[in-house]
Amino acid sequence: MSRTARTIMLPLLALLLGLLAAPPTPAHSADRQKQGAKYAGYLFAYFTGEGTADGEQIRYALSRGNDALHWRELNGGKPVLTSTIGEKGLRDPFVIRSPKGDRFYMIATDLRMYQNSSGSWDQVQRHGSKSIMVWESTDLVHWTDQRLVKVSPDNAGNTWAPEAYWDRKLGRFVVFWASKLYADDDPDHTGSTYNKMLYATTKDFRTFSAPKVWNDPGYSVIDSTVVEHKGTYYRYTKDERDPTSSSPCAKFVTGEKSTSLTSTKYDFVADCIGSGAMDRGEGPTVFKSNTEEKWYLFIDEYGGRGYLPFETTDLDSGRWTPSQNYQLPSSPRHGTVIPVTRKEYQRLLAAYPVSPARS
Repeated sequence: MSRTARTIMLPLLALLLGLLAAPPTPAHSADRQKQGAKYAGYLFAYFTGEGTADGEQIRYALSRGNDALHWRELNGGKPVLTSTIGEKGLRDPFVIRSPKGDRFYMIATDLRMYQNSSGSWDQVQRHGSKSIMVWESTDLVHWTDQRLVKVSPDNAGNTWAPEAYWDRKLGRFVVFWASKLYADDDPDHTGSTYNKMLYATTKDFRTFSAPKVWNDPGYSVIDSTVVEHKGTYYRYTKDERDPTSSSPCAKFVTGEKSTSLTSTKYDFVADCIGSGAMDRGEGPTVFKSNTEEKWYLFIDEYGGRGYLPFETTDLDSGRWTPSQNYQLPSSPRHGTVIPVTRKEYQRLLAAYPVSPARS
């Protein structure tokens, strides 16, 4: 071999040996890099409460890049979707991406409590809507006309805070919500009962299976939300009981887990989530970080500050730490946070002006 060839080959050989000796990139690290590149931020859909005439309509906020704790209100802080049918109020909006990624579904509670428009809190749990509101979109900006879809059984008094999760084993969305169910011999719903979590399955948010009871611990529970990690579903639910010495975790969030989404027997993980950091909490929404092995749980301190963020790096631990240094939208109430791609992020910014006060 000539001196010139050796001069070229030796550095190449050293480089090859170095690559062979270098440890492979861990799969989870590569996944995080790929995931971080896939998503450019988060969209937050929420309502602001029954205290104002337009508070029970759907608003948008967009995160500052992949920072899940700092947000900009879109559309000047005004609603992006308003209800024209049913009770003409929209609470608890939930957004989910289809498994193919080509479509979004938004669902919401059909209820308006501004100046008791739908009735008192007692009335709306006896004679409230049995339906959920549904929209579809391919871009998060343009939505189909809203439709009202009945999901609750005839003996239900209300249909609250619907959410959904895709079940790969079933090949269907599992849609779940809270309802009070009244006895068959009580058609006027005058008796005493409590909220249970129900579920039904669907492929298209048009046709639903018959509803089934999903979570009935023997007392009132509402506002379940779910996230899946490595084949386990983690469910977070509000304990709706009144606080007593025998129920010290009432009005806070309970965490459970199961390897089957539709199981009626989830394993206990933690209760009293949020206690110590807030007076009481409901409307949890849970989502994974776009850039690291971390999850966020936003809990609504209703009657107080609205949503407060918590975080964990271990879902099995049940320990959620209050986040520091955050700026959420103004008065956010029960909603959803979902990851968005760069194209979706830019489209949302272009479609809706950013609120000047929070730009």
